[in-house]
Amino acid sequence: MTRIGQCLDKLKVENRKALVALITAGDPDIESTKNIFNVIDDSGADIIELGVPFSDPLADGPVIQASALRALKSGTTLKKIIALIKTIRKNRNLPIILMTSFNPVFVYGENQFIEDVVSAGVDGVIIPDLPPEEAIEFSVKAEKQGLDMIHLLAPTSTDERVQIVAKCARGFIYYISLTGTTGVRTELSADLFDKVSLIKQAANIPVLVGFGISTPETARDAARVSDGVIVGSAIVNLIEKNSDPSQRSKSLSEFVGSIKQAINEIN
Repeated sequence: MTRIGQCLDKLKVENRKALVALITAGDPDIESTKNIFNVIDDSGADIIELGVPFSDPLADGPVIQASALRALKSGTTLKKIIALIKTIRKNRNLPIILMTSFNPVFVYGENQFIEDVVSAGVDGVIIPDLPPEEAIEFSVKAEKQGLDMIHLLAPTSTDERVQIVAKCARGFIYYISLTGTTGVRTELSADLFDKVSLIKQAANIPVLVGFGISTPETARDAARVSDGVIVGSAIVNLIEKNSDPSQRSKSLSEFVGSIKQAINEIN
């Protein structure tokens, strides 16, 4: 079992919900990412998701797209991100997930990618443009190395798709709470409870909700019907707005702490 499974199992026993925080690796630069990671860890995140910047992102809204461009302009590469994770692992033990388009993995080499990220301390990977039907070989290799292949479901997913993902997903299932791209929203979809309930009936691993989780209120609402929440754009937006490191740390600590407190209040 990876750190992801251990973390989520522990939270379930404690009757608590998971907070996954997404940041774009290399935004605004690699060294800053290390500091941001530490602040978010210290502020209560259970899992941290590092987005790999790519010039042609999939499903990312304007906030994440802009962060990817800033990271690329600062010279961020997949190799530098892996090296960063090795450094982080010297002092940090919470689960780390990489979210990336398939192209950087393909260019890097699938086998080498899996070997290097696992060696660095990565626990899971999300590749939105590598669906289950095309990920069979990759998933087998990843599982043998102890790397969770996390799949996504959306409001448009059919019952058949839910069953397919429920069988092959590892770590947790990432439920996209709305159609469209990532971004800050003020409310969640009306059918969230029904959709998540359907997935939880089919799957024997946790279901976490992402896309549009941007306030303590939306986090609390999503966590009530799921095993946890994934917060990305709201965090990345704070990083963009706060160029001063001390102010950025303060803003991130307060925001992540407020989300964690909100989901901890659920009975």
